[in-house]
Amino acid sequence: MERRNAPRAQAENSESTAISKHDHGWRRVIRNFTPANVEDINTHRYASWFSVNMGTGIVSILLNTLPYNGRWLHDVSVVIFILNVVYFTISLAITLLRYILYPEIFRVMIAHPVQSLFLGTFPMGLATIINMFCFVCVPAWGDRAAYFIWAVWIFDAIVSVLVAIGIPFLLTTSKNEIDLSSMTAAWLLPVVSCIVAAASGAIVADVLPDAQLALATILASYVLWGMGVPLALMIICIYLQRLMFYKLPPKALLVSVFLPLGPLGQGGFGIQKLGKSAQTIFPQTNTLSTSTGEILYGMGFLIGILLWAFGIVWLSFAVATLVKARTFPFNMGWWALTFPLGVFTTCTCTMGQELPSRFFAVLGTIFSVVIVLLWFLVSFHTFRGIIRGDIFVAPCLKDLGSAKARSGENV
Repeated sequence: MERRNAPRAQAENSESTAISKHDHGWRRVIRNFTPANVEDINTHRYASWFSVNMGTGIVSILLNTLPYNGRWLHDVSVVIFILNVVYFTISLAITLLRYILYPEIFRVMIAHPVQSLFLGTFPMGLATIINMFCFVCVPAWGDRAAYFIWAVWIFDAIVSVLVAIGIPFLLTTSKNEIDLSSMTAAWLLPVVSCIVAAASGAIVADVLPDAQLALATILASYVLWGMGVPLALMIICIYLQRLMFYKLPPKALLVSVFLPLGPLGQGGFGIQKLGKSAQTIFPQTNTLSTSTGEILYGMGFLIGILLWAFGIVWLSFAVATLVKARTFPFNMGWWALTFPLGVFTTCTCTMGQELPSRFFAVLGTIFSVVIVLLWFLVSFHTFRGIIRGDIFVAPCLKDLGSAKARSGENV
């Protein structure tokens, strides 16, 4: 009996030594720097570091493309853009360092039913930088910058496809049982990455000097949009069923009801931008018939306004949910408010640009102001949590400890 328990005791002692060594200082930060720092596995309170990047990036985009804009707002958007690039670089460096120093953590992270979902936030965060680079840097730096950001977009699109296909497949083949009652809107995150990459592709195509490359980018973006939007709509249906059967989620998770605005808003924005780009590029490249670009432009606006209308339904649900709750504690999940609302606002502003109506332009400006104020609020609480160090938590490391213990028993 003592011999049989010896490997288990040895594994536990080894685990305790590792915890004491890596649970302090910079090692603690790196080891616990996960795609989603789950604070409570039962209520799925989470913090995603690259979702902070997404929220910051969409604020810079909104300020840069605001319908009623000014030079000073453009300058502020550039400052926030630079801040976002710095933050993204630091987050990426820490993430790479984490898996270089602790390669065994990647396996347990990718198998985690919640943390793996947040891998989609990486390409979406990078997409916000790609968009702002096209708005700010390409006009200033010329064609070389356009080709550079096109290469970055290709990388972003490939990662988006891998995440959108790979993570749902891993969930369907995982040994972990998932109940409908435990479902969250975070299931959308891997899928939305393709939709965001599609919208970014339209923006990149507009700055490419080679019309043939722009055409290829537009067609690839249509494929990405077709991969993401239908699957996102399917997940939204399942999520609505979850809400109907099991009612509203816990207060710590209430802000997640805003997440469906992401694929709806970005899907509407992306299809409009793709139609606008096709209207210009298709005639230049003699693609299909001479009227194809005009048809895609009209269809893009129609689909965009339909998705925007569907988004209004979810926005009403989400706001009514918060009003019903009245009070709910702050947690890092509040970053789920900024990006979905932000991309819904970009869809609103785009319709304001295409229609001879001030309604969408004014509404988009109001939404933008609300999102900027929300970004300041959430950023303040996030920075305070970083200073305290109490938001660096990685529960998937418990799975790593269990795996080591089981390995010890099999010795």
